[in-house]
Amino acid sequence: MNDWKKDPRLKKMDPKKIEVLMEFSERLERTPGPQMLSTLLSFQAEARKKGIVFTNEETEILAGILTAGLPQSEMRKLSVLKMFSQKAASKNN
Repeated sequence: MNDWKKDPRLKKMDPKKIEVLMEFSERLERTPGPQMLSTLLSFQAEARKKGIVFTNEETEILAGILTAGLPQSEMRKLSVLKMFSQKAASKNN
């Protein structure tokens, strides 16, 4: 998972956000496969508690980076959650 640090899109990101991402990435590496999805879902909430909010573009980049190591079954669950989240967001707008 260390390859994500080389992603050129991160160069535009706030260093504080990258620091939070690095901490989270290290935790994610120690997380067993079945627990990865719940750990991923907690990421933005934890960042928000630290006063860090990711833009939609940053969230898409991070999702791609962080989900690269997820098992296929967890990826399907994440896709369904993402779909529901987008539908909910569109209803609120």
